[in-house]
Amino acid sequence: MFKLRRALLALGVLCACAPSAFAQPDAFPSRPVTIVVGYPPGGSTDLVARVVAEEMAKVLKATLVIENLGGAGGALGAQKVVSAKPDGYTLLVGVNNEIVIAESINKNLKYKGARDLEPLALLAAQPLVLVASPKAEVRTTAEFVDAVKKAPGKHSFGSSGIGTSLHLLGELVKEKAGLDLLHVPYRGVAPLTSDLLGGNIHFGVFVMSSALPHIKAGKLVPLGISEARRSSITPEIPALAEHPAMKGIDLSSWFMLAGPKGMPKEVIAKLRAAAQEALKAPAVRQKLQDAGASVPAPVADLPKFMVEETGKFRRIADTAKIEQ
Repeated sequence: MFKLRRALLALGVLCACAPSAFAQPDAFPSRPVTIVVGYPPGGSTDLVARVVAEEMAKVLKATLVIENLGGAGGALGAQKVVSAKPDGYTLLVGVNNEIVIAESINKNLKYKGARDLEPLALLAAQPLVLVASPKAEVRTTAEFVDAVKKAPGKHSFGSSGIGTSLHLLGELVKEKAGLDLLHVPYRGVAPLTSDLLGGNIHFGVFVMSSALPHIKAGKLVPLGISEARRSSITPEIPALAEHPAMKGIDLSSWFMLAGPKGMPKEVIAKLRAAAQEALKAPAVRQKLQDAGASVPAPVADLPKFMVEETGKFRRIADTAKIEQ
């Protein structure tokens, strides 16, 4: 009887311990989530990340922390996320440049976006815009094409750097319209804007959010946007594709939330749902629109989208023989 009681007591101890011994891991997220942005504070990528993260934090009932890690055109931030533990606690808000373009430009890059990143949501998109300095005395896409063709090799366009989506749009315009136009890379938008306003360079390519204040102020002349159709935010600016020589041009600067490959399926599902819920918030949509961007329709197959975008920009880079 004594032995039986001891056995029953031992069994009772095991049962009492079982819930803690075999407890499920803490529900995600049980600690702060870091969102890496590969650019300094204050830029368009940083703005999108902060606007969406603030709303996602409410949905997830968690703390989301933005970490700005600028360098190599966003690639340093992307590399950190690719190398992070795939548990959902280190994410990236990035753009075309570091996610799908960089691998075609920089042969020494250690990651490939479609292979090494798990896409979670397209957060926002905005067109690129080809602009002219008022001193160029060009007001339309047709006038731009005529002016460059009349003086081959005498005109140039500026962008915020070699291998950016802005640079590649300029190269695509050159290819489509058969233009002899020199690319001048700048270290950011500010010096390019200064040279355009001063008439030191006649043409430039911007993301809409950077160009819009100067367009509204009448300091830059918008010639055309990069998306196939006019933007609802700036319907008065034509699409470049409306010009007969530029049919088929359809590029966007987009912002994506992604994490490292190998995250648990339930974590991926939770993050995707939280992002989509955040993007439905009217305040989020309004803040993005005020910055010249809009929330795109959800993409059913994000991995396929990444592969297609990689191929689209690689073709332009290869044709223009762009390397860093």
